[in-house]
Amino acid sequence: MSSRARQAVTFAVLTLAVTSFTLLQSLIIPVLSLIQERYDSDQTTTTWVLTAYLLSASICTPLLGRIGDAVGKRRMMVLTLCALSVGSLMAALAPSIGWLIVARVVQGAGGGVLPLSFGIIRDEFDDDRRSGALSIIASLAAVGFGVGIVLGGPIVAGLGYAWLFLLPMIVTAVAALGAALLVPESPVLTPGRIPVTPALLLSGWLVCLLLAVSEGNVWGWASLPVLGLLAAAAALAALWVWVELHVPVPLIDMRMMRLRGVWTTNVVAAGVGFGMFAGFGFLPQFLQTPPSAGYGFGASITESGRLLLPSAAASFCVGFLTARFIRRFGARSVIVTGTLLNAVAFCSMALFHDATWQLYVATTIQGVGGGLVFSSLANVVIASVPAHQTGVASGMNANIRTIGGSIGSAVMAGVVTAQVGSTGLPLEVGYTAGFLVLAAGMLLATVAATRIPEIRTCSGSGLDSADDAGLAAIPAASR
Repeated sequence: MSSRARQAVTFAVLTLAVTSFTLLQSLIIPVLSLIQERYDSDQTTTTWVLTAYLLSASICTPLLGRIGDAVGKRRMMVLTLCALSVGSLMAALAPSIGWLIVARVVQGAGGGVLPLSFGIIRDEFDDDRRSGALSIIASLAAVGFGVGIVLGGPIVAGLGYAWLFLLPMIVTAVAALGAALLVPESPVLTPGRIPVTPALLLSGWLVCLLLAVSEGNVWGWASLPVLGLLAAAAALAALWVWVELHVPVPLIDMRMMRLRGVWTTNVVAAGVGFGMFAGFGFLPQFLQTPPSAGYGFGASITESGRLLLPSAAASFCVGFLTARFIRRFGARSVIVTGTLLNAVAFCSMALFHDATWQLYVATTIQGVGGGLVFSSLANVVIASVPAHQTGVASGMNANIRTIGGSIGSAVMAGVVTAQVGSTGLPLEVGYTAGFLVLAAGMLLATVAATRIPEIRTCSGSGLDSADDAGLAAIPAASR
């Protein structure tokens, strides 16, 4: 098989793997109310079906990326896809809400698909194809999220609830077989110890923070449990940073974070994740609210999911053009434009939501902005680090985006449910305030984006910007 043909086959397998993972992020969002009824649960517990998945992905993304760098990216890709398949089967057969949450934790291991895919592309693809492949794979992270919301309703209506998980299980099993048989093992390995202690500390402070944010309205923001959890989150986060700086093999390389091309993209990723997960997560609920509440459209699961179809299509199409935009205008300009478009979209959702066409316009703008950002960030990150750091660097960026998403979903839930009307549903002002909070987060991401180094391509050396020349100052041991 020629080099070009091998790259095409590898790209097809990676596309299938990333698509299945990103779909699982969002397929359940429009049917959360159905899950609540199915398992006779409450809204707070049901929200953990989404949060547990994001939390697990936050831990597994950098950890599996690091293991892939050490033992082989193809091997870890196969194991990751197998975990996704097992988790999907567990979810389809879940007899209780607790079992479903555990299954979603297992599915979260699929977060390793993204950094492993980036690493394989970096190792295997020619210079002239690498940038475009990275942009398309990265854009799938945004596109798959929107498509999952669109498909959730039709799958439940046409095939039944269990197929929300059985279909991804089949796709991931096929992808695992394809990865085992068709994807070559990457020649770039970085042996070293696995950072278990940093992973445990990261999970500890994230659990404390998310539990406090999600339960704040129920327990009271000044209550002892909430304050205790916030204090524990702060203490564990500080200890986690200290440990990361002192262990021989960190989970998230804090020294690498000093690179301008790395810390800026991570801040932007956190901001965009904060807005995207929360915005897409609550738009279907807004649309499904009956008009008797004073807002909403009483939409079905399918109708509410359809609203995000233009966003997903716009994001996917932009992914094919981003590499060209970066070469012409530079990564900084492209990413700043994307974050500003996101801010405009969330402001529009907050202020103009009396007709569905207004929301269609807003979500389409958001899709264009999200596509520009996600497709560009991967190029900047990979252009800012040497080849042997690709897995951990891209994993760190994807991980921080997921962390931002989990926090954004919890914050949005707290804002929306802070005031409840006589009908038992959140007041309209909660959604207005929530979307404005998301817009503010995107403006902060825009500020960080203005500091991104002006990278115009992703070269084989991985260093295209003089702004990142400081990489040489990082001790080899810390790489």
